[in-house]
Amino acid sequence: MQSLKVTIDKMLRRYGIDNAIAQTNALNIWSDVVGATVSKNSTPEKVEHGVIIVKVSTPTWRQELYFQKKEIIDKINAKIGKKVIRDIRFI
Repeated sequence: MQSLKVTIDKMLRRYGIDNAIAQTNALNIWSDVVGATVSKNSTPEKVEHGVIIVKVSTPTWRQELYFQKKEIIDKINAKIGKKVIRDIRFI
């Protein structure tokens, strides 16, 4: 007999909902990944097809985060446990 968690996980994967949930989790872990200072100056708004849309406080922060984009993506995907984020768009 399978546990409820295993059954739910299988259903989520079967219907493709697991990636949507993982992408949404990226928003929740943003501050843990980028740290307090960056988190005060940026807000993840939403995720669309693996792309996080992040609102930043100034053009300077936008440029700084652009240079750190690959590292942030790698950290988010590592923390989630699979590659669900493929890009970040800073606005």
